[in-house]
Amino acid sequence: MKATHETVPYETERRAMVEYQIRRRGVRDEKVLEAMLCVPRHEFVPAAYLGSAYDDRPLPIGESETISQPYIVAAMTSAARVQPGEKVLEIGTGSGYQAAILAYLGGKVYTMERNFLLAETARARLARLGYEGIEVIDGDGSEGRPSAAPYQVILVTAASPQVPQPLLDQLDGGGRMVIPVGDLLRQDLQLIFKHEGQVTTRFLDPCQFVPLIGKHAWPEGKERVH
Repeated sequence: MKATHETVPYETERRAMVEYQIRRRGVRDEKVLEAMLCVPRHEFVPAAYLGSAYDDRPLPIGESETISQPYIVAAMTSAARVQPGEKVLEIGTGSGYQAAILAYLGGKVYTMERNFLLAETARARLARLGYEGIEVIDGDGSEGRPSAAPYQVILVTAASPQVPQPLLDQLDGGGRMVIPVGDLLRQDLQLIFKHEGQVTTRFLDPCQFVPLIGKHAWPEGKERVH
């Protein structure tokens, strides 16, 4: 039996988020809008931020990391055009929210997180909420996950000074990568296509993410921007 309006937690806030923060700013992919409406963002934020779970901003999740602004999650997901059954590599698990969105769309999701505590917390949260088809991996995301390559989609949720070569190598022919590239204070969200060995890039939105720390990105010790 479908829950009534009164019994769905934060339904009003979730609908307002989708309509005012996402649809009206140009995201028109109905499957992505449905995913943003159905995945309970409030389950992925710390208790202290429950009242802000659907605000138009990133929120701290501990360990100097954030859950991205809802519009950015939707814009990245829409650009990636995930199709059911595609293999998706996410770099930067964080809270697990983006991975849940990707799995809702039918992707087989491999998500990497360098922070062991965040990885363990996200793994437990996703299991508790019943999300399937998601494998949470501890490790350096800038090196990717060669054992499961190639991927039809790679989505990077932390900023890199350049596109890590291992990720390009693991992207399937015809694949799409969405990644913020720039310095520590400002980046451009890039959509990268790979076709017959050739790479083309489209610039999407200016953005600001926490840095991607790893062998092929920023070195350990770089100051975080959030």
